[in-house]
Amino acid sequence: MTQRVDRHGLQVDEGLAAFVDEMALDGLDLSADAVWRGFSDIVHRMGPENRDLLARREEMQEKLDAWHRDHPGPVEDRAAYTDFLREIGYLVEEGDDFTIETPPTDPEIATVAGPQLVVPIMNARYALNAANARWGSLYDALYGTDAMGDAPEGREYDPARGDRVIAWAKGLLDELFPLASGSHEMAVGYSVGERGLEAMILNDQDWRDSDETRKTAEDAPTGNTPRVEHLLPLDRPEAFVGYSGPKDAPTRLVLERNGLHVVLVIDSEHRIGKQDKAGLADIELESAVSAIVDCEDSVAAVDAEDKVLAYTNWLGLMRGDLAEEVSKGGDTFTRKLAEDRTYTAPDGSDLRLKGRALMLIRNVGHLMTTPAILDRDGNEVFEGLMDGMFTSLIALHDLSREGGNSQTGSIYVVKPKMHGPEEVAFTDRLFARIEEILDLPANSVKIGIMDEERRTSANLKECIRAAKGRVAFINTGFLDRTGDEIHTSMEAGPMVRKGEMKNSDWIKAYEDGNVDVGLACGFRGKAQIGKGMWAEPALMEAMLEQKVGHPKAGANCAWVPSPTAATLHAIHYHRVDVAEVQEKIAQKGRRASLDDLLTLPLSSGKNYSDEEITAEIENNAQGILGYVVRWVDQGVGCSTVPDIHDVGKMEDRATCRISSQALANWLHHGVVDRDRVMETMKKMAKVVDRQNEGDPAYRPMAPDYDGPAFKAACDLVFEGREQPSGYTEPVLHRRRQERKAL
Repeated sequence: MTQRVDRHGLQVDEGLAAFVDEMALDGLDLSADAVWRGFSDIVHRMGPENRDLLARREEMQEKLDAWHRDHPGPVEDRAAYTDFLREIGYLVEEGDDFTIETPPTDPEIATVAGPQLVVPIMNARYALNAANARWGSLYDALYGTDAMGDAPEGREYDPARGDRVIAWAKGLLDELFPLASGSHEMAVGYSVGERGLEAMILNDQDWRDSDETRKTAEDAPTGNTPRVEHLLPLDRPEAFVGYSGPKDAPTRLVLERNGLHVVLVIDSEHRIGKQDKAGLADIELESAVSAIVDCEDSVAAVDAEDKVLAYTNWLGLMRGDLAEEVSKGGDTFTRKLAEDRTYTAPDGSDLRLKGRALMLIRNVGHLMTTPAILDRDGNEVFEGLMDGMFTSLIALHDLSREGGNSQTGSIYVVKPKMHGPEEVAFTDRLFARIEEILDLPANSVKIGIMDEERRTSANLKECIRAAKGRVAFINTGFLDRTGDEIHTSMEAGPMVRKGEMKNSDWIKAYEDGNVDVGLACGFRGKAQIGKGMWAEPALMEAMLEQKVGHPKAGANCAWVPSPTAATLHAIHYHRVDVAEVQEKIAQKGRRASLDDLLTLPLSSGKNYSDEEITAEIENNAQGILGYVVRWVDQGVGCSTVPDIHDVGKMEDRATCRISSQALANWLHHGVVDRDRVMETMKKMAKVVDRQNEGDPAYRPMAPDYDGPAFKAACDLVFEGREQPSGYTEPVLHRRRQERKAL
């Protein structure tokens, strides 16, 4: 039985109330009474507005369903379709051009392009890893993954593989930071001279040495070739920006390209450095420039207990004192937030580099309510209102300390799953009211607009206008966007298979349009334009080949699933000058067509074979079950789940939304029937049980198929058409609460 306390008409779980009163407010110049009074006002004044916005979504969906039932199949009269969308308010009139007015943001948002890591807030260890992923070892990233074409075998160190890693890494140095002549592979030492960083090359008489320094050793043994030292500067001397240690024997050398830094670690006593001619022990890359600390898709937070854990970890990050005991290799140590780094610049001044990723906090969307707090009428409050209030309150701890997360007094809140300008405007008003309660300057709470719903994509310019004083981020979320694409046009007909969706006309228009609109609205030098997640954490070679497309598309950042992936993805931002790409795109003007964006991904005219249909059902069913069983039974909101071929893929609620909506769509249009899907669900439950045999906390779904997890997976499919916007949260929350109550 939940114990509650009264706070200005709110019935608050006593654990949450104690957290706010005794921990979140500790050290802040705010009274608990003022905070609760202000939040009660938000709940009772803005809660009804939130409810109306959700009703508006359903009203539009009903009209869309009716239109598609009257006009089944592909849209043949585009003009009539867009007129209809404008008539129901789905499309709004696009206003005059404008430029966002967001106050100054941190460099990681405004000017530095790089990887963006997404991490679940409820796991303190993961959160610390993400914050500390600002820097990563290139040697480790190459050695421990398939980035060079093959994964390591066994646990013992393989010297031959280590040599390949070093050769690969030095080849990258030659590509990004070439010497005036020669190669880093030939260097036997580095020093800091009048020309900045200089590499020493020995005994090569063929060097072009018009401006190199040559020395002959006085004590060369008789009859031997004299020791000849060539000191070769960088081809771009300005790329050298700092060092540690003596100039003639530096321990760290800092290089910079496209705003990102690389540190050469020189240590001839290190097990790697002692085998290297130049004593190079590692190459550290500035990796996760920013990180989204997630309260939404990657967590399973269904009650006050879960929310307190999430808020407690966020508080530790914002105060800078989050710590976690970690056991690794038989040793136990305390993981803490990394310190900033200080080096000596070439002119002798201090060079200070941040040791942690800039942290953004992703709140939940407008849909879900939470039993953590009840309003004066006994209704659960909207979780998004609660997140906005308390994550911003907690972030005040960062703004009040030196060397914290934001250097511009900003709180970065990513807001997902907003449908159109009305909902963005609502969030803008919410943040303004929170600023009043917390006595913050206007637009201190910045907004990240997730462009992941069809109505937002189609009206992106007006969505940005609705928050033009505080917007700091837009990005494409292909996974949720696909789920909404299927649900919005559910009645039009059967959709293409999930794997074919990336080749649909609307995808390119969506991805291009996000960049086009962001640049047209003045994001350059002020705000991030982001791209979506690489969802296959084990496939780093493929990521290196493919994800370079994101900076080439003009994106300041793109999501990665791990610190290692961040280190490898950072290479792309060294290779591609995003600012230059954005300038070229901006000169072209809009490339994306509204007609293409609104083209439905229907499978009309395609006759899938029975084998293809079976493969699609099994793939979707297995993905749903593999994700949901951990969510419901163990409270794991995001994890690497083996797919039907036992290849690990990152799954969260967005991937689950696609799979469940895809099956619901095929069921609705008779491509498959209920019996066949249920038979497949049971078959795939056995597969998932086998894949999780090594997990002592795992509860098998077969042979009874009557647990909350299996029921949740079936609900997502068989009730998929009725779920609001096709979201998975209502089903997952209900079944997780059921499991926790057992």
